[in-house]
Amino acid sequence: MKKILATIVLAAAALMPAAAQCPLKNTAFNAGETLRYQLYFNWKFVWLKAGTASLDIKDASYKGQQCLKASLITKGSPRTDKFFMMRDTLTSFFTPALEPLYYRKGAREGKRYYTDEAWYTHRASAVDVRQLYHREGSEPRTNEQTSAECVFDMVSMMMRARSFDPSAYKEGQRISFLMADNGRVKSETLVFRGRENFKMESTGITYRCLVFSFIERKNKKDKEVVTFYITDDKNHIPVRLDLFLRFGTAKAFLTSQTEPRNPQTSIIKK
Repeated sequence: MKKILATIVLAAAALMPAAAQCPLKNTAFNAGETLRYQLYFNWKFVWLKAGTASLDIKDASYKGQQCLKASLITKGSPRTDKFFMMRDTLTSFFTPALEPLYYRKGAREGKRYYTDEAWYTHRASAVDVRQLYHREGSEPRTNEQTSAECVFDMVSMMMRARSFDPSAYKEGQRISFLMADNGRVKSETLVFRGRENFKMESTGITYRCLVFSFIERKNKKDKEVVTFYITDDKNHIPVRLDLFLRFGTAKAFLTSQTEPRNPQTSIIKK
């Protein structure tokens, strides 16, 4: 179930080009935006409600600097808690120009609890990243790294990527980017699958969507981990996620949202 949270983030990150100047104009969201998701898990051919996820964006201050704060929270249901407890809280502070300042993840996943933090210092031609990863019962792991490319955590990556224009993407195109996660900076890869209309069963709304896959490469072969659907408009909101896990299949669907910043031109039927 851990990948559900990561994939909500990667869905929007699919819009990001391989390299870019770190400051970027925000065109996708305003402070006060809230998104809510319902999570499902397939257990012996039956779809069960597995929990909920939410994303909230607010005005904030970090070390005296005016900024934005995004909080992404995932909570498992009482039914799924019997098999695997999931309580994840991700918080990211970033500038109005969508540059990350600080990130923290606190996660209870099964019997494991850990925290993951990242601090960013932006310079003219590079970014310094300092990380601290601590798993309960083990020694903390630290990392300091300088990169000529932009580096983002899971949440600030999503916030930034929502302001990119994917209109020139071609089916099969690969997108690579750098992400600070679990005390390391690593490269991730997504594949653009094309465009597709998707009807949300809970609301009856049909969206025109951009479809992407998050892949992992092992033994020189690509393994599809997730397929996700993002609204094909300036809001770039993830509305559906399909996850292929070792122990089954999971899905996440958008259930509610506040009024978006831009017109929802991706809605083709209500």
